[in-house]
Amino acid sequence: MNYLLGIDIGTSGCKSILIDDKGSIAGAVLKEYKLYTPKAGWSEQDPEDWWNAVIEGIRELLGRTGIPGENIKGIGLSGQMHGLVALDKNDRVIRRAILWNDQRTSEQCKQITQKAGGLNGLLGLTNNRMLPGYTGGKLLWLKEKEPKNYEKMTHFLNPKDYIRLRLTGERATEVSDASGTGLFDVKNRRWSKELLSLLELTSEMFPPCYESSEMSGRITASISGQTGLPKGLPVVGGGGDAVVQTTGMGLIKPGVVGTIIGTSGIVAMGLNEYHPNPEGLLQVFCNNTPRTWHAMGVTLNAGGTYRWFRDALGEAEVQKALKTGEDVYTLMDKAAAQAKPGSRGLIFLPYLIGERCPYTDPTARGAFIGLGLHHGKAEVIRSILEGVVFSLLDVYALIRTMDNSITEIRTSGGGSLSPLWRQIQADVFQSPVITVSGSGEGGAYGAALVAGAGVGVWSSVDEAIGVLKKETETNPNPENRLIYEDIYGIYHSLYSALKPAYHALAELDK
Repeated sequence: MNYLLGIDIGTSGCKSILIDDKGSIAGAVLKEYKLYTPKAGWSEQDPEDWWNAVIEGIRELLGRTGIPGENIKGIGLSGQMHGLVALDKNDRVIRRAILWNDQRTSEQCKQITQKAGGLNGLLGLTNNRMLPGYTGGKLLWLKEKEPKNYEKMTHFLNPKDYIRLRLTGERATEVSDASGTGLFDVKNRRWSKELLSLLELTSEMFPPCYESSEMSGRITASISGQTGLPKGLPVVGGGGDAVVQTTGMGLIKPGVVGTIIGTSGIVAMGLNEYHPNPEGLLQVFCNNTPRTWHAMGVTLNAGGTYRWFRDALGEAEVQKALKTGEDVYTLMDKAAAQAKPGSRGLIFLPYLIGERCPYTDPTARGAFIGLGLHHGKAEVIRSILEGVVFSLLDVYALIRTMDNSITEIRTSGGGSLSPLWRQIQADVFQSPVITVSGSGEGGAYGAALVAGAGVGVWSSVDEAIGVLKKETETNPNPENRLIYEDIYGIYHSLYSALKPAYHALAELDK
């Protein structure tokens, strides 16, 4: 039997999976690594930690499954988008990588927009705003704030592409991840030479760009010896995690909307043709199949808020999980299920690290509104789950402006493993919510499918997604419709009301 290896460089860890040519998962391994926050709003990781997790994950995966390396036909890479890995002339990492959720580049983003001729000028070049998380702002920040490091830098890569370099010796990227730099001409699927010129960025700094299923390199002899993978094994372009994860859900054409609850939250849909992006409120990127595109809105705070509760306020659940062996998030879900829908009027705004969509505001912060003595832990936890879904509903309204022929909602990411979170989605969206095979495996599964299309296991990505199978369907409870409509109406008004306070607090933090 033929197998495909998918590797996803996530924010909290590296997931490696093997799937067979029927789409079934033969094995999966997750290796966690550290996140550094040297200042408020900053987010960094050490690329060497990613690399160690990749090598350890591959070894463990092959050992655990017993699958011979020669039965693996291709590798697909996925990874957190927008991160900046700065490399010197010898391809050595110059500093820790600056990540997608880092908020330090607001001023540089304003400069880029101005140099492009304002927002409309920038949208004409890239079809996307320059958001604080994007790579473009990080390049200018490095130039201004760390000039010695900038002088050393001859190339840069995004996270998954750094792993490609280590596996194959090739500096390369592909169209979906390149779209997320904010420096890519999405319509014509190439680097925006016009924007690079305006920003005085040399084209030599930028890697060659492939389509997602194109072969971008092969496993070197050295890596073969370290991992047990065969020398010469093809590595395809792959995809940025936010895009390739939706490919793994089957979202390559209009009509099916996907929600992803990972560290961040995503609402996305595939597009058969290029769509302009008025005001740049959404992100319109190249999709993982040629001549197709991908519309999405990304909220910065989704599963990360649940993890925050676990770490800050969930000590009782953590200790119980250690004693019983039960998953800590399952215990938190059980507590939340004791609260009624609407959390007795407690509303959570999930903007713990700023927000991207629908509000581009790095100063936004989280809040509990309506907190009273009658609320307990159950309501607090449930309000977090509900607040995340309300933020996804904000984005869903924007997605519908691109194409309103929506017939189905699919969900994936770690949050999709929670029956309670799926039920809240169904109740808030007032639509059945479906999971498909592989939906809990993140970008690694989609990357493996794309690899299979690239090496001929399937003739195309369209054929590859034919292996997907429906696993669960969660239907809305009509009794909860009015409850959530009323609560959401209040939720939707709160950002505007609190915006002045957010900005004032940000000034105090300077």
